[in-house]
Amino acid sequence: MMDSSKRDLRFSLWLKLPMFLWTIVFVFVALLYVIGLSFLSRSEVIGVTNELTLQNYARLADPQYLRVLLNSLKLAAMTTAICILIGYPFGYLMARLNPFARSIVMLLIIVPFWTNALIRIYGWRILLTGNGPINSILLSLGIIKEPLKLLYTDGAVLLGMVYALIPFMILPTFTTVDKLDFSVVEAARDLGASPLHAFLTVTVPLTLSGLMAGCVLVFIPSMGLFFLSDLLGGSKSVLAGGLIQRLINSRDLPLAAALSVLLLSLTGAVIAIYRKVGGSGDLSLF
Repeated sequence: MMDSSKRDLRFSLWLKLPMFLWTIVFVFVALLYVIGLSFLSRSEVIGVTNELTLQNYARLADPQYLRVLLNSLKLAAMTTAICILIGYPFGYLMARLNPFARSIVMLLIIVPFWTNALIRIYGWRILLTGNGPINSILLSLGIIKEPLKLLYTDGAVLLGMVYALIPFMILPTFTTVDKLDFSVVEAARDLGASPLHAFLTVTVPLTLSGLMAGCVLVFIPSMGLFFLSDLLGGSKSVLAGGLIQRLINSRDLPLAAALSVLLLSLTGAVIAIYRKVGGSGDLSLF
C-alpha cells in the first residue's frame, strides 16, 4: 500500500515536471533577464553594454514618458469603470435567466471572441471612419452636418478597450451572482429593506469578490493593448504597451525593460490590493 502511494506520487511529479520546466524557463528566467536588462546601459553600436546603471529608471521620469504612463492609467481606469457599469448589471441579469436563455446569452458573448482580435478591431476602424456607417447614418438623419472625427481619438481607444475586455467583467460577476443564495436577499426584503437597499447592502457585498476579480482582469490587460491603441488611436494615443514596442523597435532595450518592470510592479500591486481587500478566490472566469 505504501509502495503504491509512493509510486503514484513519483508518477504525479513526473507528469508535473514539464510544467515546472516551462514555468522556470519561460517565466522566471525570462523575468530575471528583463529585470537584469533594465539595469544595463544602452550602446549605439552593440545595443547593450555590461555597464550597470539606474539611468533607465531615471529616464522614466521624463515628461514624455510620464505622460504616456498617466494616459495609460487614465484609460485603464476609465475602461474598468465603464466595464463595471455595463458588466455588473449584465452579469447579474444573466445569472437570473433560465438555463436555456443563459446558455444563449453566454454563446453570444463568447462567439465573437473566437475571431482574431485584429480582425474585430479592424471592423471598428471601418465603423468609425469619416465615411463609415456611423457617420453616414448621422448625416442621413440630419443630426450632424459634417462627419465627426471618431477614429484616432482617445474615445475610439476607450471604446475598443471596453469592447475587447467587457467579457472579463461579465463572466466573474455572473459566476458570483449565480452562486449567491438569494434567500438571504429575500430575508432582507422580509425585514423591510427596499429592493435597492437590499441590493446595495446584501447582493453587492456578497458578490464583491467577482466584481473585484473583474476589475483586475480588465485593468491589467488594458495597460498593454498596444495594437488597439495603434489601430484606433494612431500616433496621438500611445499606451504603455505601445511605448515598449516602439522602444524595442528603436533598439533601446534597457529602457523598454525598465518600463516593463514598472508595469509588472503595477500589476503586482493591483493583484496584492485585490487579495488584501477581499479577493479570497482566484482570478479564473468560472
